[in-house]
Amino acid sequence: MSGSAARHTVPVDVHLVLRREGEAGPEVLLSRRAGPVYASGLWHLPSGHLDPGEDMVEAVIREAREETGVLIDTEDVAAAATVHHRPPAGTRSRIGVFFEVRRWSGRPQVMEPDRCDGMGWYPLDGLPDPMVAYCRAGLDAYRAGLPAAVHFQRPEDPVPHTPGHPDRTRLLPGPPTGAGAMGLPYRLRVFAEQAVGRITEAAEVSWARTRNRVWRITGADGGVWYLKRHRTARFHEREVAAYRTWVPALGARAPRLVAADTRARAVVITALAGRSPNGLLLDPADEVRVQHELGRLTSALHRCGPERPAGPSAALGRVQRHLREARPHLADGDEDLVLALARVYGDLPQPLSVPTHGDLQYRNVLLAEDGELRLFDFERSEYATATRDMARLSDTWTGRPDLRAAFLDGYGRPLTPTEELRLDCETAFDAVSGIAYGTAHDDPEVAERGRRTLLRLHTARRP
Repeated sequence: MSGSAARHTVPVDVHLVLRREGEAGPEVLLSRRAGPVYASGLWHLPSGHLDPGEDMVEAVIREAREETGVLIDTEDVAAAATVHHRPPAGTRSRIGVFFEVRRWSGRPQVMEPDRCDGMGWYPLDGLPDPMVAYCRAGLDAYRAGLPAAVHFQRPEDPVPHTPGHPDRTRLLPGPPTGAGAMGLPYRLRVFAEQAVGRITEAAEVSWARTRNRVWRITGADGGVWYLKRHRTARFHEREVAAYRTWVPALGARAPRLVAADTRARAVVITALAGRSPNGLLLDPADEVRVQHELGRLTSALHRCGPERPAGPSAALGRVQRHLREARPHLADGDEDLVLALARVYGDLPQPLSVPTHGDLQYRNVLLAEDGELRLFDFERSEYATATRDMARLSDTWTGRPDLRAAFLDGYGRPLTPTEELRLDCETAFDAVSGIAYGTAHDDPEVAERGRRTLLRLHTARRP
């Protein structure tokens, strides 16, 4: 123990390693410092100091929002590396904590032009110069998969990383890891093992276009389940409510809820056997059978609870908001079509609502070996009109009236004229929502589905 009366203290700063997969491999977001700031003109990770009373995770999320405009959830922040750094000028050192983030919302952009005059994605294996050497040391540790580094510069050293100059980075290894290190966040692993026992394997199978996280987990006895962490409390509450009330009536055609954790927004559900028809090139006759079975399954879901009078609809308000967001990306006549259907929708008789899935499409269905369908992903479930559940699915019916007929045959009845009108309206509203969401979140598939839908509605409504 040191005999000095004064304890050594150092400032702590945080660095954001925002990572995406590029065409040639992983890329990280860098910004170029500008103005009256340290290391002006040099590339650096988005970074900053802790505010009073702030923890380091809160700090990196705040800095990301302030500097780049992206929004990050706490659960998506992972520790990447820690660097003990001493700059060339002065003798005081500091601790830099680097955090990796692979999921966020929003598109990165320069938010502080007085401090940053450039921002871009760079290959992790092709970092630009000039770059702050301290930042480069953290990325070197990160690229090596090592937890820490010491980067003590000397008075004669330059601030930027300079090829050919002595590298002051000393990488530090971590303790050996065993087979039990599976990448599950600690809190979620504890929750899952309380539900199903010791986990021996976990593989992330998250859908790329959502911010939910899903793992396929295997127990010590070979049992398989799925662990899902919802991105919002609302989605968590909806899915848990559906699994506790309506879904059990579907029996083996849907998962069973094993455990739920409200604070962690997580569930463990049973695994289903089958393959997804999403993206498969099915034989026309096979697809007719899939649609027929999907009609039967949808009908069963809609009968899982009693019908209710629908309350006041907020659809028209959402349509106006989505139109504002999607307007720059709409084709000629799209807005007029949607507004005309909104007027029709407002004049329709008050409908009844039933238990609905909320996101009925091929990617949330599994086709079993016996030809039956399994339905999963109930996070958008709610009481709504029966036709609301057909809006996204109707995209598969384009040019295939036999598929529409097969679905309704399996559903057990045709749609009434009023329901036909309501389906057109709800399909148009969903299309505008998809275009607004897809263009804002770089999701071309969802945006394209919306454009196809509006084109189909234009064609169907022409004299």
